[in-house]
Amino acid sequence: MRAIHAVAFAVALLSQPANAGVPEAIDAFILPGFARFSAAATDLARAAEADCIPTALRPPFNAAFDAWMTVGDLHLGPSENAAHAVAFWPDTRGFTPRALQGLIEAENTVIDSAESFAEVSIAGRGLFALEMMLYDEGFDAYGPDSYACRLVQRLATDLAAQATALDTAWRDDFAATLLTAGAADNPTFLSEGEALRALYTQVVSGLEFTADSRIGRPMGTFDQPRPERAEAWRSGRSLVNVLAEAEAAVALARRLIDAELPLTDAALDSAKDAASKIDDPGFQDVGDASARFKLEVLDQKIEGIIDAVEQEVGLVLGLQPGFNSQDGD
Repeated sequence: MRAIHAVAFAVALLSQPANAGVPEAIDAFILPGFARFSAAATDLARAAEADCIPTALRPPFNAAFDAWMTVGDLHLGPSENAAHAVAFWPDTRGFTPRALQGLIEAENTVIDSAESFAEVSIAGRGLFALEMMLYDEGFDAYGPDSYACRLVQRLATDLAAQATALDTAWRDDFAATLLTAGAADNPTFLSEGEALRALYTQVVSGLEFTADSRIGRPMGTFDQPRPERAEAWRSGRSLVNVLAEAEAAVALARRLIDAELPLTDAALDSAKDAASKIDDPGFQDVGDASARFKLEVLDQKIEGIIDAVEQEVGLVLGLQPGFNSQDGD
C-alpha cells in the first residue's frame, strides 16, 4: 500500500462542482488527442503506400505511436474494446508473431480488402504487429514486391481506419455522453460526478498499468529479469512510452479540477529525472544490477505520481487514496 499523506487544500476544494473538469478534459485533451492519432495514422498509411520498406516507415510509425500514447490508456466508451485492436499488449503467449507468420507463409488473401482484414485476430493487427514487421529481424528483411510489403501496407491502412473510427466515435457520440451526465436520457452516467470520476479512474489506472506492466513486466525478478517482456522493446520505445503515458495522465488530471497541482508536477519532474539516467530505452539491460536499480527508481517515481494525483485530484473528487481504479469506486 502506498503511503498517503493528507493534503490540506483538498478539503477546501471539495465543494467545487463535480463536473467542472469534464468539458475541459474533453475539449482540450481527449478530442484533440484522438484527432492527432487519426492524422498520424493516416500519414503512416500514406507513407506505406508510397514506400513499404522499414527504414522509410519507422519515422511515421513512431509518430503514430507517439500520438497513440496520449490517449491509448483511455479504456472507456468506444476505446474500451477498440484500444486492444490498436495496441495488443501485453502479448503473453506470442500470438502476434504467430499471426503474422501464418499470414505470410500462406500469403493469405485476407489482406486484399479492408473488410476481410478487419476480421483478422487483433494480435495480427495494430501498432505491435507493425512494430514487429518494421523492427524484428525475423520479419523486416522483405522487399518492395513481396507479400510482406503488401501486409505492412494493409496493417497501416487498417490502423488508420481504426484511428479514424475512434476519433469519430468520441467526437460524434461519446463526448456528448460524458457531457450530459445526469440527464434523464443518459443511462451511462447517472450523475455529473460519475463522469468526472470515470475520467479520474482512467488517469490512475493508466499510471498503475505503467508501473505494474510497462516497468514491472520487464523487471521480472532479480534472479529472472524479463527484458523481452518490455513494451515496444524492438523499436526501443519502452522508456518513451512510460514517460509519454505519465505526461498524458498528468495532463488529463490537470483538466479535471480547477487547481494547481504542485505535488503532481514535482512527481512528474522527478520521474523524468529518473528516466534520464536510464541507458537502454528498450529496457534490454535490466539483467544488469545497476540498470535494474535505475528502473526500480523509475518505478518508484511513477508510484509517486499516483500518490500525488490521489492527493491533489482524488481527494478533491471525494475518492479515498488507494481506491480500486478498476472499479472506479
